[in-house]
Amino acid sequence: MNPFLLLTIAVLSEVFASSMLKLSDGFKKLFPSIGVIIGFCLAFYTLSLALKSIPLGMAYAIWSGVGTALTALIGILVWGDPFNNITILSIAIIIGGVVLLNFSNHPEKEVEALS
Repeated sequence: MNPFLLLTIAVLSEVFASSMLKLSDGFKKLFPSIGVIIGFCLAFYTLSLALKSIPLGMAYAIWSGVGTALTALIGILVWGDPFNNITILSIAIIIGGVVLLNFSNHPEKEVEALS
């Protein structure tokens, strides 16, 4: 299976699990708690498979960065978390960090991007 598809599944599973964590109310609600367990198990399993082909730094940067940005957006859209210029800037910095870390794994692309 395509390692980036596996990584995408890992990101989406982690975001799902985090959302269920909010719904679980401290693991007091059964079905959201089960969702947390299934989501994180699937996230770590697919991440481990993706790591067979994708360098650790790149995979983890994508997994954690994109997961954080998506979770923040879900917090804003679903849970009414604060949304302001600092939020936008913070998400942009996270995404920028992921992009820069990916360039560090492919220095030849850095030269092309700067040209």
